[in-house]
Amino acid sequence: MDSSAMAARPPRAIGAGVVAAAALLAGCASTPQLDAQWSDPSLGPSFLRGARVLVACDAFEVVVRQICQDQLAAEVLSRGATPVFLAPGFPVATDRSVDAQLLPAAREAGAKAMMVMTVAVAVQDVSQPIQIGIGGFGFGSSGSAGVGLSAPVGGGRVTSGYSANGRVTEVPTGRLIWTAKATAPPSSDINAQMSDLSKLVLGAADKAGLF
Repeated sequence: MDSSAMAARPPRAIGAGVVAAAALLAGCASTPQLDAQWSDPSLGPSFLRGARVLVACDAFEVVVRQICQDQLAAEVLSRGATPVFLAPGFPVATDRSVDAQLLPAAREAGAKAMMVMTVAVAVQDVSQPIQIGIGGFGFGSSGSAGVGLSAPVGGGRVTSGYSANGRVTEVPTGRLIWTAKATAPPSSDINAQMSDLSKLVLGAADKAGLF
């Protein structure tokens, strides 16, 4: 290609490069996914509809635990069941199964089942300021144009994507009857993540015939 053709086309080439870079960044977005699900083959239809259900979330951070519990309870209520909760300050040891510790409280509350969801960080993303550089541009026989992306080291913000492992336990027998796991992509909006994960997990419970 001669120098006159190169001189006429740089703006278009630069614009195309910027658009391609933006498309590449946008393509990184994703949505929460259901990873796995299991249910007891003997599970009867609408097992939880109209029932009292102890709702609890297990998470390292108190704020995440409370947000998760609120979202989970709202999903249970919207499906025709009655959520009940642990008493404030209920002691839970971290060195053994959480579910087994909750069973006595669920029985005392007259719950038919427990809906417990363990929430933990599954993936983290360090975002860096993206720089779009236009380098080596010039006219003449030695001129060239290029668009490049660079990410400066340091100063990035860490966002977390959570996984949610939900399960339903029959209170009278202590038998696990259903469980599912979902994962959300990294986001700074934890409230939205807990809402999306609760809806996804409870949606799986719908398909399994729990409600």
